[in-house]
Amino acid sequence: MMEMRLRLRMRRGTGIGAWVRGVGVVGAGAALTLGGASSVGALAPEADLAYHGSVSMAAGLVDVRLTPRNQGPSAVEDATVRLRWSAPLADVQRLPGACARSGERVVVCRTGPLAADGLGDQIRLQVRLLGEPSEVMLEIDTVWGGGAVDRDHGNDQERVLALDTGDSYVF
Repeated sequence: MMEMRLRLRMRRGTGIGAWVRGVGVVGAGAALTLGGASSVGALAPEADLAYHGSVSMAAGLVDVRLTPRNQGPSAVEDATVRLRWSAPLADVQRLPGACARSGERVVVCRTGPLAADGLGDQIRLQVRLLGEPSEVMLEIDTVWGGGAVDRDHGNDQERVLALDTGDSYVF
């Protein structure tokens, strides 16, 4: 009778052999999961986005010119740059086709393709502020990097104070 129970257990897969096989399957699954996670990170392209340009303000009208740059090593098909003002924007704005308003004080713009170690097309826009403040702080940063990893955010974040003088401030 005892011999029959032992055979029955082995057939159902409840003996020590089943436990060892189960641990082996779990171990293999964990190795696949860990291997998959590390290989996904290795597959993501790496880029280093930066923005340079100028901003000027006169009578509540702000003129921004910026050129995106990808310092590489991988190309980026498209990215999105955010421009955020310290003063609210007027309700009506005429923005270029690659730009859209995304809040009371925010405009986002597509950069277009950026070659590795290359410059993108200049983004130029004018926005009207609500009222005529004597100064405005403009913050520029990347919202989306086209799926590329950017490990150096120090050069894709800019802050520029523009006074209502018509003078051009370079960043």
